[in-house]
Parts: sequence; C-alpha cells; structure tokens
Amino acid sequence: MAIRDIISLLVLAGIWGGSFIFMRVAAPEFGIYVLVAIRTVLATAVLLPLLLIRGSLKDIKRHWLAIALVGMANTAVPFVLFNYSSLHLEAGVNAILNASAPMFGAIVAWLWLGDKLTKSAVAGLFVGFVGVTVISQQKLGEGDISFLPILTALLATTGYGIAACMMKKWLQGVKPLVVATGSQAMASVMLAPFALATLPETMPSVNAWVNAVALAVGGTGIAYILYFKLIADIGPAKAITVAYLVPLFGIIWGVLFLQEHLSIQTIVGGLMILFGVALTTGVLKRKRLKVKPA
Repeated sequence: MAIRDIISLLVLAGIWGGSFIFMRVAAPEFGIYVLVAIRTVLATAVLLPLLLIRGSLKDIKRHWLAIALVGMANTAVPFVLFNYSSLHLEAGVNAILNASAPMFGAIVAWLWLGDKLTKSAVAGLFVGFVGVTVISQQKLGEGDISFLPILTALLATTGYGIAACMMKKWLQGVKPLVVATGSQAMASVMLAPFALATLPETMPSVNAWVNAVALAVGGTGIAYILYFKLIADIGPAKAITVAYLVPLFGIIWGVLFLQEHLSIQTIVGGLMILFGVALTTGVLKRKRLKVKPA
C-alpha cells in the first residue's frame, strides 16, 4: 500500500471517528430526527453533483426500490439509533460498538444468504460478543445508564449488516456512488415527516450547527467520496480495514475534545470486539504449516 493510500486511510478513519463526536455534541440540541435529516440532506447535496457529472442518475431510477430499502437499513434507521445512543454513551464507546458491524453482517449473511460460517468466524463471534458483554456490564455498573442505548447501537450495526446483504443480493454491479447517493436521498425523504414533527423549540447554538454540518458534509459526504476512491485504488478488502481504525480515533477525539474517560474494562472489551471482527471477517487466518519432504 502506497504512503498516499495509508494517509487517505488514516484521514478517513479520523473523519468517521470524529462523526461520533459530532453526534454527541449536536444531537442534544437538534434532536435525533432533525440531526439525521440534516446529515442526509447535506450529504445528498455533496454527492449528487458527482453523480450527475458521471451521468448515473438513471441508475437510481432503475434500482429505486432496492436503493430505498438500503437507505432505510443502512442510513435512516442506523443514524437515528446512533443519535439516540450518543445522548447516553461516550463517543468512544459508540465508536467501539460500531466496530461490531462486520460480526452482525456475518450472522445476517449466514441466516439470509446461506453464507458459511467457518470455525474461525464462530470463534470471532463468540469473542466479539463477550467484548460487548464486558462493555455493557461496565456501563450498567455506573448506575445511570440502562441497556437501551447499548442495544440501539448494536441494532444500528445490525442494520449495516442487513444493508450489506441487500446490496449483495439486489445491487450487484451497481456503482457504489449510485447506491450511496440514492440511499442518502431516499433516507432524507423517509426522515422528513419525523424531522418536521420534532423541530427544536429554540435555535441550536453555533457550536451545534458547526458539528451538524461537519457530520453531514465531512462524516458522510466527503467520507463516502474518500472511501470509494480508496476502494478504487487499493481494493475493497484493504479499504474495509478502516473499520479497525475508527474506534481508535473515536476514543482519541473523545478524550481530546470532550474530556471523556474510558475505563480499562471498556478498552479491554473494545479490543475483544476488534479481535472478534478480525476473526469473523477472515483478516486473521490460521496459517497451516506445510511439511516439506526431506
């Protein structure tokens, strides 16, 4: 991997890790639905010109139903759920729980698409869920947090897994930019009634607006463009490794900008989740020793 690609990977991880900071700051003032609507509308505004330049708008019309379902499973529902959890959980904890998405994706693919689960994948699922349990016990032990925010974060990552299977089943061969732009636009339409019904009573602060715009333009629009470029340059297998870096940046930004403190128990649980994801996705594979004849 070239130095330029490594830098792009780190920048992308930094942006996505920062998304949890933006949600943590902006959600209390905007409300869950309004913030998600701002995110999807502005992200669509960033991505749509690129789609028009490439003349791919017709592809959205051709696959509108599948893209709408992906928009619901991959954008509308997960963004709402993560906004809710960000009201109660530290940005670093949310970033760690978000990293469990590939595990849920593997389970959904096994149940729906009939994909096989290797022994390594099953072991990874076990280790990952133990990690989630470790974090959950630590947060519940603090007394002022219920299991609901943790559950909503995990349901959000399950949505990502369902969406990945939808794309594999219904949108094979469709350009990623088409799916990304279409899903953001469709999610905007779905969320509009909820956002209009829950408008904040007072104008959010400048700080909240800055974080909301950064979440939409940076954490969604620009991040998607950068991610697609990485896929084109280094391939999807290497590009997906950004998922392992996002929790690191989520923790760093939370400590630096929000003065968050993560316990040793949370860090241990996070490492277990990442190790479990690595096993589940096949990043860590057992190397069989081949005995050469003398």
